[in-house]
Amino acid sequence: MIKYLCGFSFFVLLFSLMAGPGGASPGRAEDVSLESAFNFTPRLQLAYFEIQKLRLDEARELIEQERRLQPGNGVLAYLDNYADMYYLLITEDRNAFNRLSPKEDLRLTELSRLPDSSPFQRLLMAEVRLHWAFAKLKFGNEVSACWDIIRAYRLLDENSKKFPQFVPTYKSLGLLHVLIGSVPENYTWVTKILGLKGNVREGLRELQLVQQKDAFFRQETHLIDLLLHAFTLQLSPPQLQALRQLPAQHPDNLLLHFFGASVLMKEGRSEEALAILNKAPTGAAYLDFPFLSYMRGEILLQKGEYKQASVAYTRFQRDFKGFNFLKDSYFKLFLCQWLSGKAGDPEGFLAKVKKAGSTIVESDQYAMRFAERYLAGQVPDEQKVLFKVRYATDGGYLKEAWKELEPYREEEFSSVSDRAEYNYRKGRVLQKMGQDEQAVAYFNRCVQLTRNTNLYFGASSALQLGYIYREKRQREQAITSFRLAMTYKKHEYKNSIDNKARAALTELGV
Repeated sequence: MIKYLCGFSFFVLLFSLMAGPGGASPGRAEDVSLESAFNFTPRLQLAYFEIQKLRLDEARELIEQERRLQPGNGVLAYLDNYADMYYLLITEDRNAFNRLSPKEDLRLTELSRLPDSSPFQRLLMAEVRLHWAFAKLKFGNEVSACWDIIRAYRLLDENSKKFPQFVPTYKSLGLLHVLIGSVPENYTWVTKILGLKGNVREGLRELQLVQQKDAFFRQETHLIDLLLHAFTLQLSPPQLQALRQLPAQHPDNLLLHFFGASVLMKEGRSEEALAILNKAPTGAAYLDFPFLSYMRGEILLQKGEYKQASVAYTRFQRDFKGFNFLKDSYFKLFLCQWLSGKAGDPEGFLAKVKKAGSTIVESDQYAMRFAERYLAGQVPDEQKVLFKVRYATDGGYLKEAWKELEPYREEEFSSVSDRAEYNYRKGRVLQKMGQDEQAVAYFNRCVQLTRNTNLYFGASSALQLGYIYREKRQREQAITSFRLAMTYKKHEYKNSIDNKARAALTELGV
């Protein structure tokens, strides 16, 4: 249950809590004036935007300047926490995580002493808890993160009841309603026991309310809405266009370049993503972001430019001091050599897969399983074409993917697993080419071959069938397919596939 409740996408974690300025509010604390309790001064507003751009040193200097003037301002604790969250999420610095973790309780205590008659008190306390939930998830502390999410939800829910007209509450509450509403059906009893109520439609309505009624929070709530559609639901063409424009509209915002490129890669538009990465701002003013090198490696691998991809992955490993995506990057270095067919020692990279990093994220889990299978002699060379097609399709290089796959037939693959994957890959290319009718037959064949297995491409085939049937307004078939996707057990992409299927069912009113 914890993995489903807390296993939110890394990209949603980075962007979901861009809380903005509040105003002064009446309070009960005698030693805190009405003006200074929650005063988002012009200097602190600037610090807030500098944090979003990942110019953390400048932001912290602005915060310290304001602290000398108004040490009791609750916004200071929030912004300190906000900056720490981004630092920890991007650097994965364990020493910093251990050093900063005690500050959660200190900041919550500081905020709790401010006027509770202001809706900003509960809002900022919830934001602090959610910041730390996201950081703890990143560092694998799932149980503690889950409790922070639960407490944040209760603070926001209480705020909505005490101050129903206070629109900013619904920014983060709407986010949580969507995410909790995406929890797979067989775990909803746990959320009910914990008092967590989620509904995708309700959450989206709340986000729309904030966009319509609150001018300041409109932009960040729009970002949350887009992210939820990108990583949990599905993006519409207008939403994709809005995402595509964000980096150009904010050329000095490193975070938005990362965000735009990530979503475009997820949508199979890697060439556009690469152009955004190439325009991302750089310099000493910005927080080091080695993950961008990893992203470049991914795109170059998709394009079949294996030598350049190897350079990018190696740069990521050299500069990154964290623990996620290390196993995956060594796996990708193996692929660059194995798929290119050049002489070398690809198995040496798989040996490093088993030793490096962690298995928190799905990509590292997959890399670990592949390394174990390959080193045990369970991966035949016939899988090379499937890997080439997989990555070309993921990047949107569909003509290249089809050219690789078209000469092959199902019977040319020896194992049931490879035959099933062949059908899934072929269906996926056709689907992305807009040929849904032809894709359905291949997805159905993959589902047939993967019955009573834990193969993720069976689950993914069922998920894609659900989307196709939903688009064709064949509701019952869509429901059956989404439910089928969640029946596959213990595969490496179960969290993300189950969450998407659950969210789709909720949108269908199931």
